[in-house]
Amino acid sequence: MKEKTFIMLKPDVVKRKLIGRIIQRFEDKGLEILEIKMLKIPKELAEKLYEEHRNRDFFEKLINFITSGKVVVMVIEGERAISVVRKMMGKTDPLEAEVGTIRGDFGYSTPDNLLHASDSEDSAKREINLFF
Repeated sequence: MKEKTFIMLKPDVVKRKLIGRIIQRFEDKGLEILEIKMLKIPKELAEKLYEEHRNRDFFEKLINFITSGKVVVMVIEGERAISVVRKMMGKTDPLEAEVGTIRGDFGYSTPDNLLHASDSEDSAKREINLFF
């Protein structure tokens, strides 16, 4: 079943010049980029994106990180895109992510864990609507 998902390459990806290498992985997997743009996320938008974490102890650190530099946001489509992308990303903590995943190959800490992607169809719709 074809579905759309939202992906954000975080400021650490942009700073480390990994944009092309990470996008290439999604394209190599057969996923199609429908929309893409680079921007610096305003604090208010970052807080909306991560509102589910508002009461968690890491919320402020996450917001400060995600607004610290430019990000690349994308809408990607493909067969079971949400689960495929989540598997390609690897575990949230890059030190626990398997080699061969994006976080396992390029990541080394949190919240600098390279990317964010929708975890469900509802999240994908909400996140896509926030940015596109």
